[in-house]
Amino acid sequence: MDHVEIKRASLEDVETILHLQMRAYLSEAEIYNDYSLPPLIQTLKEIKQEFSQQVFLKATEEDWNIIGSVRAYLEKETAYIGRLIVKPDCQNKGIGTRLMQAVEQHLKFADRYELFTGYKSARNLYLYQKLGYLEFKRIPVNDSLMIVFLEKYSNNNQQR
Repeated sequence: MDHVEIKRASLEDVETILHLQMRAYLSEAEIYNDYSLPPLIQTLKEIKQEFSQQVFLKATEEDWNIIGSVRAYLEKETAYIGRLIVKPDCQNKGIGTRLMQAVEQHLKFADRYELFTGYKSARNLYLYQKLGYLEFKRIPVNDSLMIVFLEKYSNNNQQR
């Protein structure tokens, strides 16, 4: 995984990213026994719409295969980060960390970064906390799912 490159995705990449997203989120669906999670049922039309409104980054191997992605958008002074995905057989090799660092760098003028994950998603929570994110609220979605919201203030704005 030494030769992973992270750069901005193009519109031509969204179909590949959508397929990768579905593969990556299967493990989340298994944790919650819920196969109707939004990342699993997102359509090509919906992801193209998101692409027009958000920054999409991709991680590629030497052969230019996409093995990871993250997306984000800036609203007021907060960067909202979502759908961090890494190809299942490439996980736990630092790619998610690199994607997160790259998206934060891409939106470096944000005062604050915010993201969310499911409360049972231990690996995600571990990664985000390792990167300096702190939990600030939990919202129940249904009987089996609670969403954990995490935030991190940039060096531009040290509120905590």
